[in-house]
Amino acid sequence: MQKLNLQTKNLAHDKYKILSELFPNAITETIVGQDEEGNDIIDRAIDADILRQEIAEYVIEGREERYEFTWPDKRKSMLLANAPINKTLRPIREDSLNFDETENLYIEGDNLDVLKLLRETYLGKVKMIYIDPPYNTGNDFVYEDDFAQNMEEYKEVSGDFDEEGNRLFKNTDSNGRFHTDWLNMMYPRLKLARDLLSDDGVIFISIDDNEVDNLRKICNEIFGEINYIGELIRKTKSMTGDSGVGFNLQHESLQVYAKNKSKASLKGEEKDFKNYTNPDNDKNGDWCSGDPSAKSGSSTTFFPIINPITGKEDYPPEGRYWAFSKTTLAKYIETGKIKFKDNHASNERGFIFKRYKKDLMSLYNPVNSLFAINNQYMNQEATSELTRLFNESLFTYPKPTNYIEKIIKYSTNKDSIILDFFSGSATTAHAVMRINAKDNGNRKYIMVQLPEETEEKSEAYKAGYKNICEIGKARIRRAGKKIKEDYPDSKFDDGFRVLRVDSSNMKDVYHKPEDYSQSLLDKLETNIKEDRNEEDLLFQVMLGLGIDLSSKIKKEKINGNKVLIVEDGFLISCFDEEIFEETVESIAKKQPYYAVFSEGKMSDSTLANFEQIFDTYSPTTIRKVI
Repeated sequence: MQKLNLQTKNLAHDKYKILSELFPNAITETIVGQDEEGNDIIDRAIDADILRQEIAEYVIEGREERYEFTWPDKRKSMLLANAPINKTLRPIREDSLNFDETENLYIEGDNLDVLKLLRETYLGKVKMIYIDPPYNTGNDFVYEDDFAQNMEEYKEVSGDFDEEGNRLFKNTDSNGRFHTDWLNMMYPRLKLARDLLSDDGVIFISIDDNEVDNLRKICNEIFGEINYIGELIRKTKSMTGDSGVGFNLQHESLQVYAKNKSKASLKGEEKDFKNYTNPDNDKNGDWCSGDPSAKSGSSTTFFPIINPITGKEDYPPEGRYWAFSKTTLAKYIETGKIKFKDNHASNERGFIFKRYKKDLMSLYNPVNSLFAINNQYMNQEATSELTRLFNESLFTYPKPTNYIEKIIKYSTNKDSIILDFFSGSATTAHAVMRINAKDNGNRKYIMVQLPEETEEKSEAYKAGYKNICEIGKARIRRAGKKIKEDYPDSKFDDGFRVLRVDSSNMKDVYHKPEDYSQSLLDKLETNIKEDRNEEDLLFQVMLGLGIDLSSKIKKEKINGNKVLIVEDGFLISCFDEEIFEETVESIAKKQPYYAVFSEGKMSDSTLANFEQIFDTYSPTTIRKVI
């Protein structure tokens, strides 16, 4: 019986809870006064400055003393996470495998841009994220996003940069901003990643000792300390050397956070049920013998139970108590959960206490935090695996596929979306395909990788792989072929649709009046860049409307116009040089959810009758023009 709460709701608590879910990084502690002994009284609080920054378009100045983790440029990295970009994803059919049928995505570009572009479409849809970011060992390359200086100023202090003002640089430990640069890289990316996770989603982050402390701090801020699940330890190597102070480091960690810990659940290895049988055809199914006693109790849980067959009494073992009350044990006797014996030795219990398989809270063991069994998850296994696949060594420090496969198994369902935005050699894609082949799953992956150039002296460069993306795509092709050989009856998706970050498909049409000339006006007859095709436009539209980027796309000719049909008519678009009124009518009759056209390509008569056509044939269709 639950006690009726006669108090009104604590609205302050409810509002705090809502804000903490929306902005976990704004949760802090503050001094609200002193007790009678003069000690500070600490209470929960919302950091108003951080809350203001989250909804601001500019850097908010000012701070006050509080418990927090900060570093130079932190506010700017927060601003960077929220700042809009004018970019798109362009499909690259020639680099893809089974473009029209696959549900997997391989995206080339800066992962900060990609996470922003994916947000509308994959908000709350990703079940698992795994990343293996730079460890900041003093030799790693890290992204540096220029959000403080213009390009000329930046060039003076940093050297090389790309056309967007960003660079990938080696963050040596002699750099005065050694930790700051790494934190500024990770913070906005993790903030955006959190948005993509489903409510029951989980993120796994590989890291070593160099930044594990800082990683935990920013993850506690972004995901909320309450959503920390734990740490997995992987043995990476076997060695006898030490660091110079007598310490031998042979492991790295995997930090695990949930979007909402109360809704997340990991499934370890399946429990061993060989002791569960049903010799007496119990209607409740398989069972095994259990112990109904407990180490602690009271006089109310120490009493005899009577065997109705023999009339003998049974007590708990010496020093123990029944784990249940008289009422509960009587119910168990009535339902057959306690099965009495008709004869038994004087020194043995006169009944069997059944533990039913169906009553188990989970059919799986908890996930073990140690991945160190039989050295099977070490780096050398990963290197050997990749070398066997390519017949040569192309990549340093890959992760073992069986390691990633384990955490996929622990945290996903058979139809989950899995994201890796530091995909490297695409180990995660390899693992997704292999686990799908084993259990007939339909998990989908999204790999994101910057096309970082390989060094000219490297084996990868000599083998013809000019950047990391080329290695990743080649690995997926080779791995898919190998998995098909190993699991010939499987029906897993071995394809991938390649998308590449690029500038917007739309021209910059913002000019001062004095800038206009006839030649410029001619160029502005269409606001679409000359080097873009209808599929480029379609994918930018899909991003804008939040439509899955792996959606099936069909091309049709309607009244001489090329028409793109997405997901059996959910979206229909036409971007031809001239769009005929009959085409608009034919599309309206198909009653799509969305209909998108290029406004500059319609004749005056088509434009004049456009709304009337849809109002007549499909009034509920959402109509858009670009």
